Amino acid sequence: MPSTNGPWSLQAVEEFLCGPPIPLRLAGVREDGYPLLVSLWYRYHDGALQCVTHRNSYLLQVLQRAPRVGFEVAPNAPPYHGVRGRGDVVVSELGDAPVLEALLDRYLGGRDTRVARWLLSRKADEMLLTLQPRHFSSWDFRERMADVPAPS
Repeated sequence: MPSTNGPWSLQAVEEFLCGPPIPLRLAGVREDGYPLLVSLWYRYHDGALQCVTHRNSYLLQVLQRAPRVGFEVAPNAPPYHGVRGRGDVVVSELGDAPVLEALLDRYLGGRDTRVARWLLSRKADEMLLTLQPRHFSSWDFRERMADVPAPS
C-alpha cells in the first residue's frame, strides 16, 4: 500500500485518478543522468497506473534501465489540484490485455477515429507499463482559488 501525504486520503487520490482523462506526466532518469519527462495516457487499475508505449520508444529504453520514476496527474488550468508521487515501473508485453482499448475509450471517447485505428493497428508492437506507486502526494488549491477566473 502506498504512503500518502497532503489533504487527500488514499481513497480520494484513487477517486481522482479514476476521474477526468488528464494525461500522466512521467519522469524517468536518462543514461546521462538528466530527467526524461513524457506525457502518457493512463488508467488507474487494481492499485497501479497502466500506460502503453511502443516497443521501440526511447522511454522504454530508459525505463528498462532505471525503473524508478516520478509522476504527476494534474489539470493545467486553475484552480490547481492533483497528485504526484513516485514508484516503480514494470514493463511487459501488452499482448491481448485490453489496456490500449481502455485508454482509447477513456481519452478519445471510443475507437472510431483515425488515430484510434492507427494505434490499434500496431497493438502487437505496444508494451504495457505498470507503475506501482510507492508514495502519493496530493495538493488542492480549489478553495483558496475559488475566485480565480477560468482561463479563456
